[in-house]
Amino acid sequence: MVRSLRRSESDPPSLRVCEIVSPSCFQIYLKSAAPALLRWFPFNSIIKLKQYDDDFGWYHKAEAFSSAFRAAAFSSSSKQMTVREALNSALDEEMSADPKVFLMGEEVGEYQGAYKISKGLLDKYGPDRVLDTPITEAGFAGIGVGAAYYGLKPVVEFMTFNFSMQAIDHIINSAAKSNYMSAGQISVPIVFRGPNGAAAGVGAQHSQCYAAWYASCPGLKVLTPYSAEDARGLLKAAIRDPDPVVFLENEILYGESFPVSDEVLDSSFCLPIGKAKIEREGKDVTITAFSKMVGFALKAAEILAKEGISAEVVNLRSIRPLDRPTINASVRKTNRLVTVEEGFPQHGVGAEICTSVIEESFGYLDAPVERIAGADVPTPYAANLERLAFPQVEDIVRAAKRACYRSQAVAATA
Repeated sequence: MVRSLRRSESDPPSLRVCEIVSPSCFQIYLKSAAPALLRWFPFNSIIKLKQYDDDFGWYHKAEAFSSAFRAAAFSSSSKQMTVREALNSALDEEMSADPKVFLMGEEVGEYQGAYKISKGLLDKYGPDRVLDTPITEAGFAGIGVGAAYYGLKPVVEFMTFNFSMQAIDHIINSAAKSNYMSAGQISVPIVFRGPNGAAAGVGAQHSQCYAAWYASCPGLKVLTPYSAEDARGLLKAAIRDPDPVVFLENEILYGESFPVSDEVLDSSFCLPIGKAKIEREGKDVTITAFSKMVGFALKAAEILAKEGISAEVVNLRSIRPLDRPTINASVRKTNRLVTVEEGFPQHGVGAEICTSVIEESFGYLDAPVERIAGADVPTPYAANLERLAFPQVEDIVRAAKRACYRSQAVAATA
């Protein structure tokens, strides 16, 4: 499969040359060497391909300019970490580094968390810093805000963000507004975290996405991790931030594994709040997504690539502040936009992104913006209806094709 792996004498030291039989063989080789690598290092974004002829038939010479890519691509020992492990390690390291950080919520201690995010923390830090609370979100959220007023750094876990509605007065009126109303004299360094959005078969009251709800409130920062890297880096940033942060995780992603670098595993690793990540580079259409929908967008991009459509996938990471420059720069390159979210369509995150693009990049658009969101109904309990109520990979593919004028219109019948 791989004809040779060498370094040319005329090439700079950072250049690795790999001669291969075909592009598909190259992808297979990389996948066998480092699973899921192509998700993180998009093939077309960092590889230059040149076609040649020789006595053995055509082949490609792939020039990988990234030393980080080279190290990952040709190593069989790439590290994997689940989102659950990423969140647990971030909490552990921040609690170890700062004695003001403490965790509180239902079943976070003795039971080690409803989703085992706080596994081992009670034994390590004791009941004074890992506090099991009664089933009273309004009570322990208010206690957390009060502790933050006095300089502590509480991490308040909601078993699901649907239950945060019981505590929304403390989150909005107490945490989000206190810094402004005190003329900057009171900081509220608190993190509200837990699973957000739909899981599976939990009905209308436990399936809502709160990204747009909380992102509409000045004074809050709203983060939505997708990968293990996101979860680890963004949770550390949230705990260190002097302002209240709503940290929206996803239950389905907790057990999913992602490749992580040594940099991500370093205790000093931290991601900037308000900065999106280009998960996959493309030139034909921009797809924005957050949380679980990033994975759906990446799968859609793979399907679109087989049909000749190069999709750029933007992982928002931060809903408030929203990385408008990255979004608009991508749209100005691709000239098309598809937004994806699980939440309700009206007044949603996608609506805000559409407005930003229309205000700042309208002249670059070659097609109407496509908005993919959850159905405008309470989430059904029946599995077949539940699937229809949330975006699927095929919905994203169809929207991208429409934006690229690659779909066939169905004629109306009488």
